[in-house]
Amino acid sequence: MGVENAAAQSGTIAGRGLGADEMTASATFIDGVNEFREALATDDAFEAWYRRTSPRVYGYLLTRCGNDRALADELLQETLIAAIDERARYDGRSDVVAWLCGIARHKLADHFRRLERDERGRIHVEVERIDMERPQHEPHLDDAAAIGEALRALPAAQRAVLAFAVLDDRPIAEVARLMRRSPLAAQSLLHRARTNFKRAYLGEAVR
Repeated sequence: MGVENAAAQSGTIAGRGLGADEMTASATFIDGVNEFREALATDDAFEAWYRRTSPRVYGYLLTRCGNDRALADELLQETLIAAIDERARYDGRSDVVAWLCGIARHKLADHFRRLERDERGRIHVEVERIDMERPQHEPHLDDAAAIGEALRALPAAQRAVLAFAVLDDRPIAEVARLMRRSPLAAQSLLHRARTNFKRAYLGEAVR
């Protein structure tokens, strides 16, 4: 299968033994590169590789998309197409899924920047009334539906900074680069995002 076929198929399909100790690292890098190259060789190889790796990348995206499955699937396909286009840059020094998640992080950043531009262009903003009778409760990490709902209630920039700084645990300097902000502005945004996430989770109005 050619690379073009692999890229097309990615949009439709919803280690080896080591030698001597001194060669272990080198062999591991080569194995990783060979695995990715072999996945692009035939339709069957790509499908097997896709089914093995895509659930982990999809899970990474889903938690950062507020459990929006359609968006996570769209970004997954963009990630895989980008990975095929950038295949020459993969040197096997990291797990291929970690490499894919790095690409996915940049796709998320692009998505949040598009959302932020849309939000800034709105002339009229609707503010939904919060049901004051909604019971108050402290957040629980396993309450995925409520967490996703709270994330979706935040402005795009605040969702992005929480995804990168909290869920990905990236340094604020890297978050700032991803979001094209100064470190100080990113830190301030993170503070507001944390405050508003808690408000949204508890059913309070986001400020």
